Order: sequence, then C-alpha cells, then structure tokens
Amino acid sequence: MTDPAHAAHPAGPGDPNAPLSQVDATYGISRLTALPADGTHGTFELDLGGHEARRRAEVLAALGDTWDPVAALADEAAAQRLLYSGLDADQQATYDMLVAAGVLPPAGQD
Repeated sequence: MTDPAHAAHPAGPGDPNAPLSQVDATYGISRLTALPADGTHGTFELDLGGHEARRRAEVLAALGDTWDPVAALADEAAAQRLLYSGLDADQQATYDMLVAAGVLPPAGQD
C-alpha cells in the first residue's frame, strides 16, 4: 500500500520521509541484504563514499555561487588576530603558555 504523503510528493534530495527503496533507487548508496524469512536479522550495507559525495554537493549548493573560500579564510585569520589582541599581562602569560605547550599556534601562523 502506498502512503498518500509519498505519492503526492515524490522523494527528492534530502527528503527524510522518502521510503528506503526510493532512496536506494535514486542514489544507489545503501541497501538491505540477507534478510531471513523470520525477519529477525538482516545486513544493512551503507556506502559512505556516496553519502559523503552527496553531503558535499548539498553543502556547496547551500553556500551558493557568492561564497568566496579565500575571503572566508582571510576573515577567520583576522578574527583570530583580533581575539588575541589587547590582552592584559595575565591573559598574555596564559596565551604564551598555551602557545609554548602547542595548544595554540604562534601569532602570525593563521
């Protein structure tokens, strides 16, 4: 029997309500095998490579055409410099200790 909600709205990318069989047919990334007649145990195979490729495609689609990774990294480096600027003596000593321990990168190595 077909669920009316699925019949009215066919599964598309990212549809959490899509039946597994439809997701399998669309993406070919997972399947249920070796299901015994009593239904107590089965083997579920999951192709993580296919899922990862789909996840990356969805992330890039969500970021859109205007996302500039170079600018994003430059902004992140500027934020790091700002975060550790203007420290008082105690804060600077703590920062220096964390840099010496390898917890934080030295200033200028963003």
